[in-house]
Amino acid sequence: MKQLIEYIARSIVDNPDAVIVNEVPAERGVIYRLSVAPEDMGKVIGKQGRIVKAMRVLLRVSALRKDTRAILEVE
Repeated sequence: MKQLIEYIARSIVDNPDAVIVNEVPAERGVIYRLSVAPEDMGKVIGKQGRIVKAMRVLLRVSALRKDTRAILEVE
């Protein structure tokens, strides 16, 4: 799942080397914290948050297949 987030984020941003995904264990699953360069933040979020919402949906579907729970946070 971490690789999925990294792949999508690196495909969107202008500075793919600045993409960092941290995996933090939580009570019921995993929290993924995505950080990108400040100038790429708008590209990751998208208009009205559409891109980050789509990333969260894909992450949830992937987590359900593995019978776990995952949350995406953008820092």
